[in-house]
Amino acid sequence: MVRVLSVVSLLSVVLMIFALAMAVPLVVSLIYSDAAQHAYDAGVFITFSSGVVLWALTRRNRRELKPRDGFLLVALVWTVVPAFATLPLLIFLPDLSFTDAYFETVSGLTTSGATVLSGLDKLPPSINFWRTFLVWLGGMGVVVLAVAILPLLGVGGSQIMRAETPGPMKDTKLTPRITETAKGLWLVYAIITAACVLSLKAAGMNWFDAIVHSFSTMGLGGFSSHDQSFGYFNSPAIEAVTIYFMLLAGINFGTHFLAFRKRSFRPYRSDPEAGVYLLVVILSCVGIAYFLFANNVYQNFWTAFRYAAFNVVSVATTTGFSNTDFGLWPIFAPVWMLLLCCFVTCSGSTGGGIKMVRAELMVRQALRELTRIIHPRAYISVKLGGQMVENNIVFSVLAFMLVYGGTVIVMSMLLTASGLDIVTAFSAVIACINNVRSGLSQVGPATTFAVLNDFQTWVCTVTMLLGRLELFSLLVVFTPAFWRK
Repeated sequence: MVRVLSVVSLLSVVLMIFALAMAVPLVVSLIYSDAAQHAYDAGVFITFSSGVVLWALTRRNRRELKPRDGFLLVALVWTVVPAFATLPLLIFLPDLSFTDAYFETVSGLTTSGATVLSGLDKLPPSINFWRTFLVWLGGMGVVVLAVAILPLLGVGGSQIMRAETPGPMKDTKLTPRITETAKGLWLVYAIITAACVLSLKAAGMNWFDAIVHSFSTMGLGGFSSHDQSFGYFNSPAIEAVTIYFMLLAGINFGTHFLAFRKRSFRPYRSDPEAGVYLLVVILSCVGIAYFLFANNVYQNFWTAFRYAAFNVVSVATTTGFSNTDFGLWPIFAPVWMLLLCCFVTCSGSTGGGIKMVRAELMVRQALRELTRIIHPRAYISVKLGGQMVENNIVFSVLAFMLVYGGTVIVMSMLLTASGLDIVTAFSAVIACINNVRSGLSQVGPATTFAVLNDFQTWVCTVTMLLGRLELFSLLVVFTPAFWRK
């Protein structure tokens, strides 16, 4: 049986940690002397006080987590924390509804990057910092960050890590202790983020833009401090740097961790996803560039390649930056890009979607079934990276694909029934479940999700949460079996 009070006790600790994170944009507000300081004062106070009250009421119920408790904690953190994250937005922007504010913060923490806000260039710097900081925190996972701290309180974190880590290979350990794994992943994440900041500054951004766009780049979230996104800078150098770091963030951070620790590129060569991931993205960039050039969208191939490379990499890695309105391109190009965002990024990356490893396993499973038709008595195994994949993993991936497809259909039908046209509805669901910034038509790259009504916004919010927690981690909490002894 799930021990709810014990889980709530741990949630209270997460809230107190999150209140300290909210103090970071408060410092930014003080540095820039912007008008949002009071919003963070109140936000930090309310969030920390709520955490203290919950902790005082439930601290005697603290116990070692069981697997079910880990799933419940993950579900609570990813639904409750965004509610507190709305406080600075609601206080500073009184005309913003809770529905839109919650959508914005869920979008940030799930690294979706979809926004309901406009006039970003006129917002206080600390508000844009807070939005992108949420992306950065959500990129590796607020819960994984907490895993590195909870053991100090006498609470183990392996159950949380399994519930939060993306991809089907969740039991692979990079270090003997799960806490050390979480710390190592965050250290690598921070180092690459710092390198991204310095590179964007060298390419021509000011320090503030370099920091906030690095947060979004490494979190693959797509939030920007400008309404025009990267079209504001109109700089091939800045775009090239961003492409490089988006590609890095789309690779398994476990692979980055091993490469850092061994000081070798060998982990990248042995990663079963990285090579295929890069190959698919590069071929798509070249193919779409040629398609745009052949259709006279751009007058020369290299201009076409510049815009194709940036936007294809951005959408494929589920980031969502744009340097032009690709919704105006011939329909094949944006549809292909949305298809890429469904599966291209690697498991263990900050990207969303099905993940490349699942796509590879499904292709190998299909090939196995075709071979069985010809050789029905033969024993044929599914291999990935030279190692045999157990059938229970293949079956779990098949189940995931079934739930993924069913979720897309149900959510698309709900949006269509609410009055959206099918292109907007379907592309919005694809964007939200894969945690990418924009879809097509009314929710294209040149628009925001503010066009949606409250019901449609909540459908998209739930879809983003389902996508970020890879469906099962959230849906399992709503099954009757989860609550039985």
